[in-house]
Amino acid sequence: MAHSQDAARKIDVGQQAKADVRKILDAVKADKRTSLTAPEGKLVCDAYGIPVPKEGVAKSAADAAKIATGMGFPVVMKIVSPDILHKTEAGGVIVGVKTAADAEKAYETILANAKKYKADAKIEGIQVQQMLLGGTEVIVGSITDGSFGKLVAFGLGGVLVEVLKDVTFRLAPATNADALSMLDGIQAHEMLQGVRGGDPVNREALAEIIVNVSQLVSDFPEIIELDLNPVFATKKDAIAADVRIVVDFDYKPRPAPRSNEEIVTAMNRIMMPKSVAVIGASAEDGKIGNSVMKNLINGGYKGDIYPIHPKADEIMGRKAYKSVKDVPGVIDTAVFAIPAKFVAGALIECGEKKIPGAILIPSGFAEAHEPALQEEIVAIGNKYNVRLMGPNIYGFYYTPANLCATFCTAYDVKGSTALSSQSGGIGMAIIGFSRSAKMGVSAIVGLGNKSDIDEDDLLAFFEQDKNTNIIAMHCEDLKDGRAFAEAAKRVSKKKPVVVLKAGRTSAGAKAAASHTGALAGNDKIYEDVLKQSGVIRARSLRQLLEFARGIPALPTPKGENVLIITGAGGSGVLLSDSVVDNGLSLMKMPDDLDTAFRKFIPPFGAAGNPVDITGGEPPITYVNTVKLGLSDERIHSLILGYWHTIVTPPMVFARNMVEVKKEMEAKGISKPMVASLAGDIEVEEAAEYLYQNGIPAYAYSTELPVEVLGAKYKWARGAGLL
Repeated sequence: MAHSQDAARKIDVGQQAKADVRKILDAVKADKRTSLTAPEGKLVCDAYGIPVPKEGVAKSAADAAKIATGMGFPVVMKIVSPDILHKTEAGGVIVGVKTAADAEKAYETILANAKKYKADAKIEGIQVQQMLLGGTEVIVGSITDGSFGKLVAFGLGGVLVEVLKDVTFRLAPATNADALSMLDGIQAHEMLQGVRGGDPVNREALAEIIVNVSQLVSDFPEIIELDLNPVFATKKDAIAADVRIVVDFDYKPRPAPRSNEEIVTAMNRIMMPKSVAVIGASAEDGKIGNSVMKNLINGGYKGDIYPIHPKADEIMGRKAYKSVKDVPGVIDTAVFAIPAKFVAGALIECGEKKIPGAILIPSGFAEAHEPALQEEIVAIGNKYNVRLMGPNIYGFYYTPANLCATFCTAYDVKGSTALSSQSGGIGMAIIGFSRSAKMGVSAIVGLGNKSDIDEDDLLAFFEQDKNTNIIAMHCEDLKDGRAFAEAAKRVSKKKPVVVLKAGRTSAGAKAAASHTGALAGNDKIYEDVLKQSGVIRARSLRQLLEFARGIPALPTPKGENVLIITGAGGSGVLLSDSVVDNGLSLMKMPDDLDTAFRKFIPPFGAAGNPVDITGGEPPITYVNTVKLGLSDERIHSLILGYWHTIVTPPMVFARNMVEVKKEMEAKGISKPMVASLAGDIEVEEAAEYLYQNGIPAYAYSTELPVEVLGAKYKWARGAGLL
């Protein structure tokens, strides 16, 4: 019984805290204000367990002296006015007040400065605050982002915050683990560990402030910006010296996304349809409706195909219908190949026919400055529960069903990689690369304007699609970043998710009235939230494609120890640089292993890591050293640097490496291996042979193979497999 009373008391405390904050915010709303005064900010912090200095509000000079004497000198004195947000600018802050007489003098000075700054400012008094001495100045804040919603921020604070912009973000509410990762997520994280004999900060105290701030802004969506700057972090505790809270009572959080079950039910019918209608099907070469029909038929799709055309009786040997409503059977997916102005009418008919998905190839909507046309089709889709892919897309491919629902070239190399792009041009690049690299795909999807279906819908589908093992996505924005992050966090535990985010500029945070807001106008939000969600971020289109191809080719490493074996010293140095750049760790070579490697390499070669076997060595040296690297349990992955010589020609090297790999696999040993090949054009054929046999290999690059290995490691760490 005592236990349940205790639990009830805990809940009650939470409800009381919320009630206290609600009361303050209601008063601010009644005053038609957009920000809280410092004393109101202190009360909000008190309610949510965010430590702030002792303070009081003086209404007279004598009052100021009395409050200051009571809390002990030195003190800081600040103007309290809803009309003065930037107090320092107004001459409204005096620091280091040491005596009662100084407190009286400071009171009069601040009052005079405030009146000079803004004659009609409403002044509620002067705040007298315990002065915090020493410690590291940090900032804890929160912003409201157009895509991700509530975010909590952490960085170095004080005057340097906007100069250094050394700040990191997480979705709110944040866990304690998220908060601790933020302390390590800034460039100056070593400052928190104590430098030059200084004390380290109390990490748990800082993490608690981050968690509590994130909970506060999640509980009260109208708090659109919050700054605790500076927070003085010491060995003992962390205390917020200044609180700034900005509110917007009109702010409406994004509605909750559809349930995963609802998304998957619709997406399964759209991506794996038993029947497809082509609205705007045509027998005339050069028309989009003609290309779609040809791709469906010639691509080998086995389901029913229904051409829809107002006048034709049959198209390409198939009976044509005037409307989808005239088709006797069930239709799962309708591909639109008609001009934008006719889409709404045809979409209503799809709704009445209960077709779950519309693939909207036509352009001429929001991207062509016709937002009203797009809003109209979205409203129709919502009314009839028809999911919309596009508009302004190339369509999609789903190879397990031999489905080419697109006007682009057909694609039939089956595999387990799913790709998507927001842009048609990038979609064509994906098709071209996949064909050239002989990369099997399960799906290629165009998302275009993302009027409805977006990346999180695809993640939900590919998560349960047994034909897909890796998901790679190009996007220019995330319509609902929070829904994406939550889906990615779940999916990336099972399958790698790679994202190329184009347009690395402002992430759409509101115009900033706070330090935290000013810091959000960069790519850092995407960087941090994608990382928090276990997503592997590609920096270029080529990297996206190479990761899509390379990550599934590599086995999952069992540990962090990476070894380089190279025939060229120069390659060894560049490969070592790449290892550091990609967050990998070069194994420290144990003495016994060093001795074992030296048995196989010439006396003028170098053991250690990299193992430099030198250029003039016969094939057997590569074979012996790589075999040793694979068989020693302390080594978890290998990077090979090959140098083209007459003694060991490229294809001899490649065949030997594949043979060694297969021999070790027969013994149950499987480790990630990547290779960099330096040489004349014969190395291209050798690299291709290695890749086709499970060793991602690149001619003329020391960066790409290590980037692919680094991406595999990022996924394995995020999925908790290491």
